[in-house]
Amino acid sequence: MAMIIDRRVDGRNKSAVNRQRLIKRYKRQIKKAVSEAVTKRSITDIGSGEKVNIPTRDVAEPVIHHGRGGVTERVYSGNKEFVKGDQIERPKQQSGQAGGGEGSNSGEAEDDFAFEISKDEYLDLLFEELALPNLVKKSSIVKQASKSMVRAGFSNTGVPANLNLIRTMRRAKGRKIAIAAPYRQLLSDLRNELEQELERTPTNEARIKELREKIGVISAKIASVPFIDTYDLKFNQYIAQPKPVTQAVMFCIMDVSSSMSQETKDIAKRFFILLYLFLSRSYEKTDVVFIRHHTSAEEVDEQTFFYSRESGGTIVSSALKMTADIIRQRYPINDWNIYAAQASDGDDWIDDIPLCSDLLSNTILPLLQYYAYVEINNNGHHALWKAYESIEQRFESFAMRQIASVEEIYPVFHELFKRKEK
Repeated sequence: MAMIIDRRVDGRNKSAVNRQRLIKRYKRQIKKAVSEAVTKRSITDIGSGEKVNIPTRDVAEPVIHHGRGGVTERVYSGNKEFVKGDQIERPKQQSGQAGGGEGSNSGEAEDDFAFEISKDEYLDLLFEELALPNLVKKSSIVKQASKSMVRAGFSNTGVPANLNLIRTMRRAKGRKIAIAAPYRQLLSDLRNELEQELERTPTNEARIKELREKIGVISAKIASVPFIDTYDLKFNQYIAQPKPVTQAVMFCIMDVSSSMSQETKDIAKRFFILLYLFLSRSYEKTDVVFIRHHTSAEEVDEQTFFYSRESGGTIVSSALKMTADIIRQRYPINDWNIYAAQASDGDDWIDDIPLCSDLLSNTILPLLQYYAYVEINNNGHHALWKAYESIEQRFESFAMRQIASVEEIYPVFHELFKRKEK
């Protein structure tokens, strides 16, 4: 019975390397398809995989043809319209071509190359160029810092899973050579002497018999050297090393008042789902605090934040006060990098707007690394936007953008959180 061991890289998933090569080669086309897909998805499936189409012209491979050279003449059968020297016009584009591709000006068409990318590949491409701005490590090591196992040399003892096969075999071979070296030299001398005795005339049978017995004994001693010994075993050694953790928290603040239409709320939820996927995908130790507000604010869980329906009046300052209170109670600024994102249609009580400006300028922004405000409407800017404009001019850590339609969600999100070049 023969047993085949596949030691090739990706032996069980042989297409993985080719798949990554394909994604790398057509990254521009795939990223374009991914960014367009964000606007077409529902809130519930925004983080799933995606089917990507690559135009046939982009996957065509260049081919070198060798011409005949010189001047040649050809005769094409079925020609009833042209004579030598006539110029033939390019065929006109035809409608109703077979296949799924668009008609070409050559009268032919081919289907685009289509393939599926997984959820992980989709999110990697979606958030590739994004990062939390001003991520400064305020505490090099936190109280409950995680630990990671790191290589720490080799050991003569260990579990079979940590056996270093290469070093073990190297030591075994060196030991065998060292132990057998004197016997091999003696065996070589005995064989040379036996050849000389066999060539003599007359032969000395007693000496020949004695030499052959010695050769057998020495060969047995060489063969008895074990292939591998416990002395040869070498194991990879690992130790637990504390891993410094940079702590960050993101406050998601959303207006759910009656002035926010259901379409506007869906756009806000899409924006925050993108933000939540980005944080959970890119940062292992990032807390997310969900705050929604109408006339009053409340901290809710993820499910309630994204999928519950509630309406009321609008008092934005209630959410800002709750944000400041939570920071003071749970997130000391010396230990945490603090971020916030706010989505609203811009409506607020006139008497509440000065209080919002004061809370942001004097209480919240001095504690934060970054604050992003998104106004969702297509009817011009409202009063809250105008108040925030003066704040944007005074604080580099404050950014504001407007979203008028679903198609603008990802471009605005990308602009707010694009990784800054150093």
